[in-house]
Amino acid sequence: MSTTSRDTTVDLIAIPRAVVALAAEVAHSVERAVVGDHRVRTAQGNAWEAICADRARAHQRDEIRRLVATLASGRPTETPAATDRRETSAAA
Repeated sequence: MSTTSRDTTVDLIAIPRAVVALAAEVAHSVERAVVGDHRVRTAQGNAWEAICADRARAHQRDEIRRLVATLASGRPTETPAATDRRETSAAA
């Protein structure tokens, strides 16, 4: 009599893992083919973009604080838009 082991388990998670890994590899290959190797987004590139965005927001906050402080002090302030309008009307 031969005995076969029915106790072998099938790892149901292995199949979705393999599909996800394959899909990630395909997406990576497609990205490289479409945008080129030199334009592929990386973690370092994403971090640098975040740093630049933070710096830009900090600059805008500082500019707004400066304008609010100027307005609160009661001194007239020059904004770039007002200067442009004045130069345009003077030229006409």
